[in-house]
Amino acid sequence: MANWRELITPYSIILTSLLVGLVAERVVAGRLRDLIGRLVGTPSQEKVFAGMRGAVVLWCVITGIYGALRVAPLPAAIQPIAIEFLRVNLIISVTWVLMRLGGRVITMYLERSGGALSETSLLTNLIRALIAVIGTLVVLEAIGISIAPILTTLGVGGIAVALALQDTLANLFAGVYILLSNKIRVGDQVRLASGEEGEIYDINWRNTAIKGPTGNLIIVPNATVASVVTTNFNLPGTETSVVATLGVSYDSDLEQVERICQEVARAVQAEVEGGDPTFEPLVRFNNFGELRVGFSVIMRAQNFGSQFLMRHEFFKRVHRRLREEGIAFDPALAMRDTGSPRQ
Repeated sequence: MANWRELITPYSIILTSLLVGLVAERVVAGRLRDLIGRLVGTPSQEKVFAGMRGAVVLWCVITGIYGALRVAPLPAAIQPIAIEFLRVNLIISVTWVLMRLGGRVITMYLERSGGALSETSLLTNLIRALIAVIGTLVVLEAIGISIAPILTTLGVGGIAVALALQDTLANLFAGVYILLSNKIRVGDQVRLASGEEGEIYDINWRNTAIKGPTGNLIIVPNATVASVVTTNFNLPGTETSVVATLGVSYDSDLEQVERICQEVARAVQAEVEGGDPTFEPLVRFNNFGELRVGFSVIMRAQNFGSQFLMRHEFFKRVHRRLREEGIAFDPALAMRDTGSPRQ
């Protein structure tokens, strides 16, 4: 059995490595954080270093244990195994840190790219999965297992897996296509031809989550989103038309009706949050019904979500003005929006 004096040096090395790791994480990493902060911006560098928290200490301790094993009085057969075990753990820890950093670096890049790609869980998970696969292959090589037969087996077995997971893979590749096309991004307001509408909440490996007008999530398979006709209210710009459909009696003075509606629409665009005060409202008479003359008032909202409040205010104000002017209108006419969803 080893004398306790022979263990002083190994334990001292481990303790010293722990102290060095704590100092390095606090001092060296802090200065590196400030440097990256000046290069890429404070919010981004905080996200990056959040993924590295604890990694420097861990690596220093692993290095210290490695050095301690070199001088520790261990049997000749155990020392190589212990050192190999530490090597594997070092590779696993590096892989783990890179997986944590991968998502944060992608987020930082997307913030600085000005919307070149959308930040989604699918993109983050793909990066992490790729790093995990590479790390696993490096570990296998480190312990002496050849990866060539494994890759060959995976290639042959991949055909069977692809057939068994055909639906899942179809949604995965559809999600990748959606990301790369950059026509649908997280935060965009969309309406699918199948009827689903709302804000894109997330795109993962199988589904696209849409936050509906009620706040609930609508889960749509990626393959469906990629194949159906989709209206994106955020492209090429966020402005959207607000169309209000009304009707007045045949006895009404249409010139007066047009003037009143334009005045009310201008006021709504200027006073309601999200309205576009630079747009000149349009009034278009478009049909003769059994009891009324139908027409539409076209306004402009700066974003998709503002149209509902604008239409709400417009109907209240135009109803009051028409009554004040003694103009009869058809209250049974459905208040529809031909360019936007019902609300």
